[in-house]
Amino acid sequence: MHFAMLNPMPKTFVYDPPREPWLSVLHEDEHLIVLDKPSGLLSVPGKDPALSDSLQTRVLERWPGAGTVHRLDKDTSGIIVMARDKWTHGRLGIQFEKRLTRKIYIARVWGAPEEDEGFVDLPLATDWENKPRQQVDHERGRSAQTRWAVIAREGSITRLRLTPVTGRTHQLRVHMRAIGHPIIGDEFYATGPALAAAPRLNLHAAHLGFIHPATGEAVDFQTPVPF
Repeated sequence: MHFAMLNPMPKTFVYDPPREPWLSVLHEDEHLIVLDKPSGLLSVPGKDPALSDSLQTRVLERWPGAGTVHRLDKDTSGIIVMARDKWTHGRLGIQFEKRLTRKIYIARVWGAPEEDEGFVDLPLATDWENKPRQQVDHERGRSAQTRWAVIAREGSITRLRLTPVTGRTHQLRVHMRAIGHPIIGDEFYATGPALAAAPRLNLHAAHLGFIHPATGEAVDFQTPVPF
């Protein structure tokens, strides 16, 4: 399948994350915090001091000692859980590592898939010449699988429910582009009208479920889709 050349990496990058609300807390208890990260905010700080503002940085101001268990891309919005102690961090980390969590993303993609649902099984690896971009690589890529289903057809755009089986970097973004339907507004993997169709990446982590380490109960959190 042929794709147009990806957008060149910007020569200058200005990091200006949203500040209102400073934190959007969905749940808090003595063991963990569940938050709704906005698009444009890093999950963790970058090495450059200009990239110090992040969800983790903001959380630590309020809950010293809290730790990041998993991440979302800067431009992806949605649910993140953070642990307030090492014991909780370790047990949550095992659930993510063993794929025991329940994740649902909502995305708007360019074009109209012929089918109403599908499964993408394409290995991914870092595109070292265009880092941090990732690419399908059948020789050295790591296994990656994504289930998708159509929620609504909106003319030249289709709203999908994405369920990642694995959790590779940029997995959903690369997989959607690989099947010919890039996520709109994606500065890394969309081009032309698909890139121009939205002012931000239309990818949102709408649902996260896991076993609460302290209670042993299944908990599920949802947040409204902002697009």
